[in-house]
Amino acid sequence: MIRINNLPVPLDFDFSGLKELCCKKLKLSEKQIKSIKLAKKSVDARKKQNIRFIISVELEAEKEEKLLHTIKGAVPVKKEKYTIEHVASPKHRPVVVGFGPAGMFASLILAMSGARPIVLERGADVDTRCRKVDIFTSTGELDCECNVQFGEGGAGTFSDGKLTTGINDRRISWILRKLVEFGAPEEITYLAKPHIGTDKLRNVVKRLREQVIELGGEVRFGARFCGYNEKNGCISSVLYEQSGETYTIDTDSVILATGHSARDTFEMLYEKNISISQKNFAVGVRIEHLRRDIDKAMYGEFAGHHALKAADYKLAVHLPSGRTAYTFCMCPGGYVVAASSEKGRLAVNGMSCFNRNSENSNSALLVNVDSGDYGSDHPLAGMYFQRKIEEEAFSAGGGGYNAPITLVGDFLEGRCSVKIGSVKPSYKPGVKFARPEEYLPEFVCSSLKLGIKKMGRLIKGFDDPEAVLTGLESRSSSPVRINRGEDLQSVTLRGLYPCGEGAGFAGGIMSAAVDGMKCAEAIIRNMTEND
Repeated sequence: MIRINNLPVPLDFDFSGLKELCCKKLKLSEKQIKSIKLAKKSVDARKKQNIRFIISVELEAEKEEKLLHTIKGAVPVKKEKYTIEHVASPKHRPVVVGFGPAGMFASLILAMSGARPIVLERGADVDTRCRKVDIFTSTGELDCECNVQFGEGGAGTFSDGKLTTGINDRRISWILRKLVEFGAPEEITYLAKPHIGTDKLRNVVKRLREQVIELGGEVRFGARFCGYNEKNGCISSVLYEQSGETYTIDTDSVILATGHSARDTFEMLYEKNISISQKNFAVGVRIEHLRRDIDKAMYGEFAGHHALKAADYKLAVHLPSGRTAYTFCMCPGGYVVAASSEKGRLAVNGMSCFNRNSENSNSALLVNVDSGDYGSDHPLAGMYFQRKIEEEAFSAGGGGYNAPITLVGDFLEGRCSVKIGSVKPSYKPGVKFARPEEYLPEFVCSSLKLGIKKMGRLIKGFDDPEAVLTGLESRSSSPVRINRGEDLQSVTLRGLYPCGEGAGFAGGIMSAAVDGMKCAEAIIRNMTEND
């Protein structure tokens, strides 16, 4: 099989004609091509007067060796088969703490191996979780154990299901195929910027859980990991709370995939002398524009074309201070959502449904912070920094988890907004006008102001005076790293595998899922070696 890269096609191209296209462009006869499939599809919007798709195709053909030398851009396709070693049912079943992307794929791999994992998820199943989130966004009544951060599917369930990643790993294609098997759209296997959408992702995670259970695993919801016991430097059991009772599970292998918001877990681990270090992260706001304006800025006269979905963007500008302002987790045709998980502390995030057709588009607009900003060398200082500004954002919003907002024009001019313009804020339960200076440090605000101006020169209208800034975006990544060795085990406790975004080893759905798989593979290797 060979792959042909960088084939331009018009927006109106009928993809059922891939074979005909290749015959024409590559000067092949139809009978030379045994099979063909779309391998990648991206939008080329560099020239606004000629927006088109750039595609890659994979084909089986006669005399492939010759074609590799005669067709420009042709490369051989190396299909790496991902295999999972089978193990005997262990005496002590492995435990996976957390059922977000890292925990889901860790438990799936363990279940497929025959290891019969037990999953502890402090939040609820996805259907119950959705109901609780709906109650929160309509009433401001927060359940600290089940919200946008905690519950089946993790934080990714309520953040669009973006599957872009900067890592290159053989496990990625396997993950994508599994997600399709569980109900994700087939297009995620070839789109350059794949996403599932919050609405579709809910059923995907449910089906993944069902397969874990069918394969002998167990998923316990409302089960908060609260401690562990050790013997001779190795973990020997875990403790969890469920319905007011404390339970113990004997185990020698624990994958800790709690996510970036399990602050009580970070504190517990610190108190038990698990090695933890500070990690840099970023804070800021969500910037919200009219979707049609972003589409126009990115696609020009092609905006609204039936073949184009809502436009996205990714921006980063370096500032004279040495800091960077950048966009993150951009949600085309999406919503700003309430992402708080602690009483009296306010956090926001962004999400989109599969169709990405809501009135606004939004993105996190962030500034990097590091240990020099925390005011302490304590391993949890970054977490305390987050909590402080979240408390101030809660106060600036007037309580009740209403979010503080301002218009871009007023922010740049240093005044408080008094009325909404063309962009209607999508955040619920509600909003209140407040200057970002009320909850963000001065260096963040000054960086955001300069960053917005610079980004306005990169994307027309990004600095639209009527665009809305909603605070506070503080959960872009974990503020800590739970240190582990090359064997993926904690450097201070054997059998504990810090994993995924919460442990500081991932930065999104795909990288977290890959890390979960790696930790599961490490446990399987240990089981095999000790058998």
